[in-house]
Amino acid sequence: MFDTVVRGGRVIDPTQGMDRVADIGLLGPSVSAIGDNLLEQGVRGSVIDARGLIVTPGWIDLHTHVYWGVAPLGVEADAHCLRRGVTTAVDAGSAGASTFAGFKRYVIDVSATRIVAMLHLSALGMMRDDTFGDEAIGELEDIRWANVDRAVQVARAFADCITGVKVRISHQHVGADPEHTREVLRRARQVASAIGKPIMVHPGNTAITLDELLANLEPGDIVTHVYHGRSEGVLDERMDVRRSVRSARERGVYFDVGHGAGNFAWSVARQGLAQGLPPDTISSDIHAWNIGGPVFDLATTASKFLHLGMSLPEVIRRVTATPAACIGQADALGTLAPGARADLTLLRLTAGEFPLRDSHGHEEIGAAQLEPVAVLRDGRHFDCS
Repeated sequence: MFDTVVRGGRVIDPTQGMDRVADIGLLGPSVSAIGDNLLEQGVRGSVIDARGLIVTPGWIDLHTHVYWGVAPLGVEADAHCLRRGVTTAVDAGSAGASTFAGFKRYVIDVSATRIVAMLHLSALGMMRDDTFGDEAIGELEDIRWANVDRAVQVARAFADCITGVKVRISHQHVGADPEHTREVLRRARQVASAIGKPIMVHPGNTAITLDELLANLEPGDIVTHVYHGRSEGVLDERMDVRRSVRSARERGVYFDVGHGAGNFAWSVARQGLAQGLPPDTISSDIHAWNIGGPVFDLATTASKFLHLGMSLPEVIRRVTATPAACIGQADALGTLAPGARADLTLLRLTAGEFPLRDSHGHEEIGAAQLEPVAVLRDGRHFDCS
């Protein structure tokens, strides 16, 4: 007997090679079974009618900013993640060693959205890029904020929810000195090695080349903003994918979308896809400056990759199974295999004409849109707005 049965949806689970109409039975906070006519086995709780809908493992947004009220880019996770189809939000460095305890108590612990986090190397966490106009201060311009011992201490104290280390290494975040940038990366590696978790790097407009940056990354590390249109991107001056990018992917470095307000260009994405550089993960980089567009939510970002020609199962893999692997939770999240967490996202794929903008204001018209209908998070049901 099940606590909940999700009935008759088109179940897409890339981890099981599954794309078929089926029922899903949930028992407590876990998936119990997938099959036909599960209602015949009995259900003590609710039956959710998913006929005509797509049902997938709960979506994981690998790049968000949800330290609302403290970090300058923060938005409320439940309104902009859970209620928009995302059951697990990975905060990408909003908090550092000096601010993480507050993030844990006042956001992570009280949100219905499951939140895990990349700890910022800077003890300050993220600072607003335009706080002082032309005199803006980056969070890692002063290397003293990158205290390795303190970062390791906090990452170990909150090991249940800290999944890696985040650094932004553009000029406005670390300054224009190449050796200073190298020191930031060295310290990020020291922390990551000590805690056995990956680095997520925000590149572009950097004092060192992308070739040098990638040479310092290890399997499991993550390069976000893969399709940004700034200098030192994945395409060289001939618009060809750099050899160093292909080499990094071959040795296990992940490349993440991280759309954001300024980090996704149609032209770069299209060239990357055409040359065999699809993203490993599709993430929104949702924050206060883009919730009104061009990002809106992860579903809109995912719809852009349907527009670019990626198949629906390929898109689903990049918002479920692969981000789960990136955060070391492939057995529990991003899958509907029996025993996994009872995280599900229910969607409608709607045909029509949908304006889709990149981060530079260029608009294209998509023919289909993914629309979140509901989620279950550890078996608890939430309707999407």
